[in-house]
Order: sequence, then structure tokens, then C-alpha cells
Amino acid sequence: MLSTVNDAWQTITPPAGDRHGPLQPMLLALTVVTGLVDAFSYLELGHVFVANMTGNVVFLAFALAGAKGFSLAASALALAAFALGAAGSGRIVTHLGPRRGRVLAVTATFEVGVTAAAVIIGWTVADPGAGATRYVLVMLLALGAGLQNGTARKLAVPDLTTTVLTQTIAGAAFESRIGGGANSRIGRRGLAAGAMFVGALVGAVLELRVSRPLGLLVALVLMVAVAVAAGRLSRQAPSWDDPR
Repeated sequence: MLSTVNDAWQTITPPAGDRHGPLQPMLLALTVVTGLVDAFSYLELGHVFVANMTGNVVFLAFALAGAKGFSLAASALALAAFALGAAGSGRIVTHLGPRRGRVLAVTATFEVGVTAAAVIIGWTVADPGAGATRYVLVMLLALGAGLQNGTARKLAVPDLTTTVLTQTIAGAAFESRIGGGANSRIGRRGLAAGAMFVGALVGAVLELRVSRPLGLLVALVLMVAVAVAAGRLSRQAPSWDDPR
């Protein structure tokens, strides 16, 4: 139990010399963002995810089968925009080189831009989930999530992919003492799952009980914080900035 707590604590407050340094808490913040934006998209834009693409593949199949409440166009658009965002992050990485902090700062800034546009639309349109507005929001948010996921792949911090939890949860169970393992990185994996859960819970509460686009605004604030922190912390080219 103590090792699990220590693992979680060192993920939130990495010790000096950690090879991933502050990338870990910043990626946890972006995992919260995933929960927030997916809560908005699923509850407001109608049975579509903008960050968790596994769900959209299933929803696409449901729509093709004629199930009610699922949109073939919305799911397909989310998948295409997400892929475009991931490809864009790949181009950014190629252009910027191996410095992980700088890559995160730049891609997070791009994500801030598209999410800010979504927040403005969500606040100014009477019904964001209707008509063409729905598809514009799906496209913007999925594009940003694709940028985020592609960047997380480049940063290569174990168990902190920011948008996918299936392998994280499976890894935690497989390597647990019950599974015959040594409970390695259980704390970090638990934090990743908890971060997305908290983001989704807060997003759903804000969506259902407070104000429709408020969850997106919270997500935007977290993205800005990550972009600024990544830029400032990587200026001196610390050891964690180098992926080698």
C-alpha cells in the first residue's frame, strides 16, 4: 500500500532527476481535460466522443446497424478530425525536433486555440447540439484531442496517454499482486484512471446542472496552464526534456 501511495505521489510531484520530470503532472492534467471534453461531446453533441476513439468505432457500427441515437456522420467526422490532429502533431514533432517540453508547449497551444473556438461557439449558439454547429464542435474538439494524443505518444511517459485507459487498467490488473506481479506503477495508473473519471464527473455535473459550455471552459483553463508550464519549464533544456 505504501509503495502505491509513494508511486502516486512521485507522479504528481516528481523527484529531482526523474527522467520524465514535470511531464507527468502535466499529462495528468490533460487526462482530466479528456474527461471534460468527452462529457460535453457525449451529453451535448449526442452519443459521440471527441477523445476516446474506441467508443466512436463502436458507435459507427451502431449507426450503420440503424440503432437510434447514434450518428454515422458525427462518429465518422470525429474519427477523421482526431486522425488529422494526430497527424498534425506528428508534423510538429518532426519540425521541432526531440525536445519534449517544447513539443508539449506548442501542441498544447494549438489545442488551446481550437478549444477556445469551441468555447466561444458553445456560449454564443442557442443549441450547440443541433444542425451544422454540432459538426463544427465535433471537428474542433476531436482535432484538439488528436493533437493531444499524438503528443502523448511522442512524450512516451508510461501509462499517461491522456485519452486511452484500456491498456492502463489492464496493465494495473495484470501486474497486480493478485495477477502475480509486483504492483508496479499501480499508483500512477490509478491516478490516470482517476483523472479521467474526475474530468468526466465534473464535466457531466457542469453540463447537466450548471451551464452547458462551462466544462469546456474548465478544460481550456487546464490546457492554458499546461502550455505555459511546459514552455517555461523547458527553457533551460533540463534532462527530462530529452527523450533519450
